[in-house]
Amino acid sequence: MGRIGVITGSGTYALPGFDGEAREVTTRFGTVRATVGTFAGAEVVHVSRHEEGHRRLSNHVNHRANVAALKELGASAVLAVTVCGAVDPELPLGSLVVFDDLHFLANRLPDGWLCTLYDTPGEPGRGHWVYEGPFSAAGRAALLEGAREAGHEVRDGGCYGHVDGPRFNTRAEIRSLALAGVVAVSQTAGPETVLCGEAELPYALLGYPTDYANGVQDEATPVEELMRLIEASTATFASTLSAAVPRLAAAHLRPVGTTIRFG
Repeated sequence: MGRIGVITGSGTYALPGFDGEAREVTTRFGTVRATVGTFAGAEVVHVSRHEEGHRRLSNHVNHRANVAALKELGASAVLAVTVCGAVDPELPLGSLVVFDDLHFLANRLPDGWLCTLYDTPGEPGRGHWVYEGPFSAAGRAALLEGAREAGHEVRDGGCYGHVDGPRFNTRAEIRSLALAGVVAVSQTAGPETVLCGEAELPYALLGYPTDYANGVQDEATPVEELMRLIEASTATFASTLSAAVPRLAAAHLRPVGTTIRFG
């Protein structure tokens, strides 16, 4: 069994209670800061998308390097968390949602390149990722059971919508996403889902709504409330991951879908 990769986002720049060894990992896509150690009794490698102090906005995150670093450091599966904007008006702020589908039509990285690890013609192992659902069943089960054990309200299923940042969305954009069945949006997890799929890293995503997206409610969520909930999300994510990580470490893991490979 390899390590469990954990990716955290806005508000959670370090895992509470995780005393690991910081490493600089050089990949062909760039250098990544990662922390390796034991968390909740399991071997974990942690990557902060934005880094301490929110150094990287969503448009600065090097998703390919992050996924390559997790793979290089021996991750066998990945649990990721994201604060998000609720598109479904019935999704309570401060609750949790374990996503089961993805809306990421652009399929592009923040720099505009297509979202894939296969950037070189003739590259050995290149291929097409084919799947029914993009998220790992074992990862989803671990997050759901972990959230319930920690005493948090959690929704089983919902479509995650990836949106490009760093700006927030217009009302028209949110209306179109709602029509597509999206329940919540954020600016980072679309590329992670795709790249982990290509890397054969089972990946699951946990969302924490901090605001209602533009136009979802008659009155906008105050920015002060959004910031309060981002701060509160750290403890909720930590307690959920503490229960979920050992479950996933003990689970039978398999890649999501299959990849039709060439070369």
